[in-house]
Amino acid sequence: MKRVEMEDSVSDSGSSQGLSQPSTQTTQYLRADTPNNVAPVTNNHPGSAPILQLAATSFQNPGAPPHETKSYPSLRIEKNDLRSVTLMEAKAKVKDIAISRERVTLRDVLHEGTFGRIFHGVLLDEKDPSKEKQVFVKSVKDNASEVQVTMMLTESCKLRGLHHRNLLPISNVCTEDGEKPMVMLPFMAWGNLKLFLRQCKLAEANNPQAISQQDLVYMAIQIACGMSYLARREVIHKDLAARNCVIDDNMQVKITDNALARDLFPMDYHCLGDNENRPVRWMALESLLNNDFSSASDVWAFGVTLWELMTLGQTPYVDIDPFEMSAYLKDGYRIAQPINCPDELFAVMACCWALDPEERPKFQQLVQCLTEFHAALGAYV
Repeated sequence: MKRVEMEDSVSDSGSSQGLSQPSTQTTQYLRADTPNNVAPVTNNHPGSAPILQLAATSFQNPGAPPHETKSYPSLRIEKNDLRSVTLMEAKAKVKDIAISRERVTLRDVLHEGTFGRIFHGVLLDEKDPSKEKQVFVKSVKDNASEVQVTMMLTESCKLRGLHHRNLLPISNVCTEDGEKPMVMLPFMAWGNLKLFLRQCKLAEANNPQAISQQDLVYMAIQIACGMSYLARREVIHKDLAARNCVIDDNMQVKITDNALARDLFPMDYHCLGDNENRPVRWMALESLLNNDFSSASDVWAFGVTLWELMTLGQTPYVDIDPFEMSAYLKDGYRIAQPINCPDELFAVMACCWALDPEERPKFQQLVQCLTEFHAALGAYV
């Protein structure tokens, strides 16, 4: 079992930051399997009090420091904003990390879509060719359009220049004329988190102990830590999901960009009539209705990602028509509690799905609560 040592955790000299004064207003949410009823929160695990306080609080603790109570910075996304960038401009943005194609050897195809591929590759050291390191290589097929190539390069830069142990920014690119552009990222042995979770679900039938609940919470903590760092840097991810995370063989999880995600996971994206494929089932209501994105909308997506972890990679809202998602959420409905998911974790998810962005927890609070719950699970086991 991995020991949690998170630099994002708040000081352990007191209780959870901002969680000590629960409001009298509890978070109200409806579930498809219990229409017009507030889902119950019972059967508490040891150490669950901070989690349940998290579900009950409005996250506007009067005693919290100013940075805990300020509004989320928001960003309004105009339609086709990525497509306004030309291929030449996209290449210019990554010119300083461009390398020669000769240094890259492609091995196995790990994942393939309509126009994109992800390879397991090897990158030779520039000064000593006898040294090499393993990398992920994102590239495109011959049928890829210039717009698709441009989007791959542009979206690959989302995390560039950011340094955190739970982020995986690009390391190099190949953009030589006459060659298919390639994007390199450090290799993670177990690969895409969504695919890894689904493999665990298949293995679970033969080995119920293949992956523990404590392992899943540990993954969630790491994702929350990476997102807490992005929030402090006022970087909005806009597409947080298990498909945009990777995992190593030591259970370390890193958040990636969403380059090629629409192509490699087409069932997770839907066009609602505006020529944009969007991750509708992971999006906050304000993002669906107004294209408004913020750290608060990332928190909403984190709640869905936590649900993915607890279901070992199931698709959220699978029975809901994507065109009906905004009305469904506005009416107060949310995904049902996964089987065997502790009430405390589902309470955390519900907090992330508050309609008012200001009522959702900050990522720092999520790190603290999940870390405490992880420790409680260890003591309980």
